[in-house]
Order: sequence, then structure tokens, then C-alpha cells
Amino acid sequence: MTHLVARAFWLREPGVGELRTVPLPEPGPDDVLVRTTHTGVSRGTETLVFAGRVPPGEAERMRAPFQDGHFPGPVKYGYLSVGRVERGPRTLLGRDVFCLFPHQSAYVVPAAAVVPLPDGVPARRAVLAGTVETAVNALWDAAPLVGDRVTVVGGGMVGLATARLLARLPGVEVTVVDVRPERADVAARLGARFAVPEDADGGQDLVVHASATSAGLQLALDLLGDEGEVLDLSWYGDAPVTLRLGGRFHSGRLAVRASQVGAVSPVRRTRRTTRDRLELALRLLDDPAFDGLLTGESPFADLPDVLPRLTDGRLPALCHTIRYDEEDPCSA
Repeated sequence: MTHLVARAFWLREPGVGELRTVPLPEPGPDDVLVRTTHTGVSRGTETLVFAGRVPPGEAERMRAPFQDGHFPGPVKYGYLSVGRVERGPRTLLGRDVFCLFPHQSAYVVPAAAVVPLPDGVPARRAVLAGTVETAVNALWDAAPLVGDRVTVVGGGMVGLATARLLARLPGVEVTVVDVRPERADVAARLGARFAVPEDADGGQDLVVHASATSAGLQLALDLLGDEGEVLDLSWYGDAPVTLRLGGRFHSGRLAVRASQVGAVSPVRRTRRTTRDRLELALRLLDDPAFDGLLTGESPFADLPDVLPRLTDGRLPALCHTIRYDEEDPCSA
């Protein structure tokens, strides 16, 4: 009897990853078999997972949609996958699709779990869909107004994707603040200004925080104008966060609010589904400016070596993509 198998990346234990051969189920009438062409490494969340820094109390909430195993490991984790449908309903056959699936050369999922790529969105860029979806949710939460002065603290994947969507709003002035001056070129490509922390302007109507550091969150508060709000997109893992809440925090009536992509923003929840949000993110990716976030690529066979180097900073990247040139499902 012929069986389908694929290769998958597993975190064997914190700091150690490996490729494993895994069996694939036979696709049912409502399933698709997808051959992966690209995946993206979510540098913030995935490196925290790789380092074993998921707090036990958050383990269930942190599960990815198609995760296998449990934190801290062994676990198969990831959620930025693009591939081509090789078997499935006629409407999807041969289509490039996005799925919230881990790093694996092929997989079988319900057809409803994949979203076709719009015309004009290349497969490699489409791995950013999960990140842009986070940015969409953030804008729904923050509800910026025409002409607002907005600063994004933290020029990583999520911060820069959010800056791009903000920059497309009429009259909104967007500044990206980051400790790495080399992020200025990417910010400019995305239509935003750039400043290092010591040069950032205060009096902001809204500050979006995405640096995942105490210093960044404190700076975000310091940059607000009176009665302004910080929208915090960071996930800190098990790291403690400290703030100085004296001074203007109370007299200026400042606010800090969390935004999280696990559920649709309350202001849209009754009228939008998570699929609606993901489809919107993919449409918004019909924008070549987002290619500035794609800063490196490696073959799938190298992923066990790539993730340690992304985690410890030896491999600098915004979104590092993984290429699956010859990783076809095979028979065994």
C-alpha cells in the first residue's frame, strides 16, 4: 500500500531542532494536500519558543492551529506557510494558498483552513500574511484618526507591517523608532519616518509598541501626548517587564492597552471572522513595499541551523524565509 510522507521541523528540546519524516493522512473529500513552497520564521514568537521561554500558564493559549507536541518540546510549531494545492476540490487544485501550518514540506488539512493568494501577491511575500493580520487587528484596536501623529516603537516584522498600514491612512504621520539605525531604509520604503530613541518626538496621539522590551514600552509611554494611548503588540514570554509609572502617567491620563491576534478585535468581532481578517491581510499584501521585510532566505534542510542563529542574533533578519525547492511529498 502506498503512503504519503513529508519532512517536518521539530523542536526536540529548547535550543535543538531537527527534521523528521512524518506520515500524511489520506486526504478526504473536504481536504487538500498542499506541497509547501515557502515558510516564514516569525522571529519574535518562534525564537521564544525555540529558546523554551513559553510560560507554563500560557502554553495552551500559545498553541499554533496545527501544532503537534507540547511546550517546551518536543513540539512542531510555526504558522506562516505558503504552498500549492496538489489534491483537493477543483476550485483549489493548482492554486497557491496560505495556511497557518508549521514548517513542513507537505501537509493535509481541511480545505477551509487554506486561503488562496490573490493575483499579484507572490508566494514568498505571502508568508507575511500572519504578520499583516496582526497589524490589521492592531489598527482595528487602535482606531487611528485622520491626521494623527503616530509612533511605532520597535522596527521588527510586526512593528514595520503596522507602520506600513498606518502610512496608507490619509494624513497620518508615522515614525518608526528603533535602536538599529539600519532600519531607517526599510522604514522609508514603507512610507514612514525613522528615529533612534533619543531623537524621537513626543506629543504623539498614539504609540504602537512592538519591541518586546521594558525600555521600549517605557519609551512608548514617554512619547505620548496627554490622554494618549500605547497599544502594546509585544509578547514578552517569561521575561519580567518593569515601568516607571510616576510623573506624567497619572497626571497626563496615559493608557496602555494590549492587542493580540488570537481573537478578532472587539470592535469588529460581531461583523468579521478570523478568515475575513486573513483574507484582508492577503489583499493588503498586493503592495511591493512589503518586500522590504523579506531579508533572508535558506533551504528547508538548513532550518535546524538557521533557528539557533536567528535566536541568538548571529543571523540578523526581519522575516527570514525558508525555501522548499525539492521537498515534494513522496511515497513510502
